[in-house]
Amino acid sequence: MSVFRKIFGIKSKPGSYSYRLERAKELHGQPVKYVTEQRNGNEDVIGRGGALTVKDDTFIIDSSGDRLFVCNIAELDTSMLMSGDGVIIKGPNLLENGRFRAITVHFVYYRK
Repeated sequence: MSVFRKIFGIKSKPGSYSYRLERAKELHGQPVKYVTEQRNGNEDVIGRGGALTVKDDTFIIDSSGDRLFVCNIAELDTSMLMSGDGVIIKGPNLLENGRFRAITVHFVYYRK
């Protein structure tokens, strides 16, 4: 975000590439407590530990020693949980030939 935008409080439009890139960069390096996905009406834990990463033009979720999710930032949709301790990430997973996934990532809590 440029200095001009910060001074005058101008933000990117939701849904635009710059907005998605900005949100992805905010999540970059965030430590993960656990990752869940809704399957057949149940919330299943699919990974523990790991981190969120932005590399080139892709967003990556690594957890439990595996790469769970890779998505182009242009197609990524993120929304923070109301508690602020996690994020819901939606988009086509490039590891599974573009199958759409909605994954909830819960962050490690650090007292500030």
